[in-house]
Amino acid sequence: MYIATVVILILIVLGLIIYNITIHKKIQKFKNMNQRINNLYVVQDFMNAIGETSSVDNKIKKINDILIERYEIKYSTIVVFDGTEYQVKASNVDERHWDALKSLHTLDMFKDSIETATPKYVTVNSENEKLPYQKMEFGRAKSAIFFPLYIDNVYIGYWIIESGTPHDFDNVDTTVLEVIKENIVSVLKTVVHQKTLESIVRKDLFTGLYSEEYLYGEGKQVIDQYTISTICMFKITNIQQINRDYCRELGNKVITEISKYISDNLSSEYIFVRYMGPKFVIAFSGVETNGVADFLNEIKEKVETMKIQLSEQEIIELKLDVKSNNKINKQKEMSTIPRLNFVISSYYKGTGLEEVLKKLEEYLDNADINESDITNI
Repeated sequence: MYIATVVILILIVLGLIIYNITIHKKIQKFKNMNQRINNLYVVQDFMNAIGETSSVDNKIKKINDILIERYEIKYSTIVVFDGTEYQVKASNVDERHWDALKSLHTLDMFKDSIETATPKYVTVNSENEKLPYQKMEFGRAKSAIFFPLYIDNVYIGYWIIESGTPHDFDNVDTTVLEVIKENIVSVLKTVVHQKTLESIVRKDLFTGLYSEEYLYGEGKQVIDQYTISTICMFKITNIQQINRDYCRELGNKVITEISKYISDNLSSEYIFVRYMGPKFVIAFSGVETNGVADFLNEIKEKVETMKIQLSEQEIIELKLDVKSNNKINKQKEMSTIPRLNFVISSYYKGTGLEEVLKKLEEYLDNADINESDITNI
């Protein structure tokens, strides 16, 4: 009887152990599933941040804020090497500590991490100690994990998370952190094209207008505040004739005079850029095509009655010999009247702005040289 009771108790204990193991596995499976779901939500938040109408730097800051909130990270800093220097692109650490944070790549303790593309965990053992890289601070961070960032095997910077508690990351799930790191890299890779566009935006020498690239960066942020907008492209159709029959200086003055007149009469809510050569673009943000017709007709009528000429002083400055220059001898003044051809189209938020512009440009390039209309396509 005694032996039977012991056997039964042993079987019960074994059964409970097996049950507990099963429950533990289910709980762990649930946790892993819950973590994967959370990671999916974070990835979705990342994608939403990428799609926002903001600059690259603002998108990276938004992503860092998402990390801090969703994963309850005390301090998170993303540092990127732009080809010339390291820059703190996002951080919730006080800015007076950024010089130290953007110099971590110079420390021996992190150089091996960068060379091997592996994370580096550092911590202290007591509240009285400080991390080796901390210079001006003592109580802020007591443990940290350093992640080097690579795009297609090219080192581009690092991500560092910090905690104010010693050994706070001893039992952290590094798999999850690696997933987060890869998401950061994906975001940086996605926005690199936008950053390139933002970097190459320039102002045209003659007109003072932004170049075409402005439309795809900061300009698009303004346009995409509205569901529908009107994109207008126009071309000075007789600019080559002016350059040929008179001189390029007069052609340049035609371009600057037209640009100035339109700029002076265009609302600051709209975008006006020199697209390429004699072609210009006006983006009427939040306005449908039927709402711009009267304005464009007025602009076209006014410009095509403008008599644009080089003054006598400008001719002297250009060192043109009036007596020997046959082109000038035929004219009392070096003057001309421009001729414009307009084409407009609707642009819908979220669609390809570059495709709309390409369609407008193709129309103008293939139009008859004598066409001078306002066409809606």
